[in-house]
Amino acid sequence: MPFISRRLRAALLATASAALVAATLPSPVPLGIGDPLFPHLGNPGYDVRAYDIGLTYHGDNSKPLDAVTRIDARTTEPLDRINLDFTRGTVRAVEVNGLRADFAVKDEDLVIEPPVRLPAGVPLRITVRHTSDPSGDQNNGGWLRTADGLAMANQADAAHRVFPSNDHPADKAYFTFRVTAPKGLTVVANGLPAGTARRGADTTWTYRTEHPMATELAQVSIGRSTVLRRTGPHGLPVRDVVPAADRKRLEPRLSKTPAQLEWMEQQVGRYPFETYGLLVAATETGFELETQTLSLFERSLFTRTDHPEWYLDSIMVHELAHQWFGDSVSPQNWSDLWLNEGHATWYEARYAEEHADKPLERRMREAYIRSDGWRAAGGPPARPDAPDPGRKISLFRPVVYDGSALILYALRQEIGASAFDRLERSWVREHRDSNATTEDFVRLASRTAGRDLTSFLDGWLYGEKTPPMPGHPDWRSTVPAAQR
Repeated sequence: MPFISRRLRAALLATASAALVAATLPSPVPLGIGDPLFPHLGNPGYDVRAYDIGLTYHGDNSKPLDAVTRIDARTTEPLDRINLDFTRGTVRAVEVNGLRADFAVKDEDLVIEPPVRLPAGVPLRITVRHTSDPSGDQNNGGWLRTADGLAMANQADAAHRVFPSNDHPADKAYFTFRVTAPKGLTVVANGLPAGTARRGADTTWTYRTEHPMATELAQVSIGRSTVLRRTGPHGLPVRDVVPAADRKRLEPRLSKTPAQLEWMEQQVGRYPFETYGLLVAATETGFELETQTLSLFERSLFTRTDHPEWYLDSIMVHELAHQWFGDSVSPQNWSDLWLNEGHATWYEARYAEEHADKPLERRMREAYIRSDGWRAAGGPPARPDAPDPGRKISLFRPVVYDGSALILYALRQEIGASAFDRLERSWVREHRDSNATTEDFVRLASRTAGRDLTSFLDGWLYGEKTPPMPGHPDWRSTVPAAQR
């Protein structure tokens, strides 16, 4: 027989092995890591270390973008198949460790058959060539079409409507974005700029994060925008991205960020990332969003005249507080969402008390009155009900906002302000750039207080009824008649 090179022989063996595996593997199925609220979100068997996402925008925000997503990971168990979360795009080709791989799409999973079975503990490079489609319904997140381009809103489970990923906050990774857009448009993304390159009428903008990030916090803005720059505490670069026509109008509002950063640092310690700023987008979402290092705000929030100054300030502080609580310290499961929203609401309320004479105790008493009703409607804070079918955003109910800030108020009442402040600083320091659970918070609170707080916090976290408030035995909570 003719001579066959070692490289060709290896390729033939890999092909034969792949054919054997394909013949014995069952049909592709969507997987998940067992999150109680999103059972098919995330995927087992590997740990993502980094994403490199290339997007080419052709100037029409109703048309698909061309995209290449490269994922560097490490297997954590032997794999015959690799599942990624992905939908709302066409997959054109997939490679695994440089070799072409077969793939199939099942529900919202991209199921990849690597050429050979992968053992545990080996590096994994997945390259997916695909489109990313911003058209269609935006109510469940992903790309947001703005007046002049695009932005992202990926919480809670919508990053995979933009790019293939392990779309669960338990698997944080570093990100690089390389976005090509026509002349006249500005691109900004999470992290710091890492260069631009012009080719003809297009410019490619590159950004990199210096800290790991959950997929739901990814942000890319493409539009006719102006980037406003200022300096925060310790020389922190602060950049705001605004519609070019609104630059002067929005400047007085955005100039408040450095002082708000200083205030938050006084509460919990140094800002945890490489930059911060606001992305003001000309789109209607009904919410603001703490995308890492670049929080998303609706333009109308700042241009309407019916919102009082203190209210706008408190919303800015809410999203800023999330950079510590939710972004730097991310939830291990979506049932731990109260740790994000409860803390952001807590510091929002604290800021309003100090800067706008809005007493924290009054707000907490009002929350206490409604707490039983919130729990009846959405479950207890640390065991929330699943979102309504087709309305993922319904997960974000009052019980995870003021209903969860109420837990922090009760805890401070129980252990004292000094111990509570130590707990907050220890929490963001010990779990920085990682994930944490409700159980982790209870353990740290107990350690800080010098006594076991499990039984005290159990009712606040998981009870159908709101426990008595320490120091306020006269407070009462009731379920509205309509909910009984």
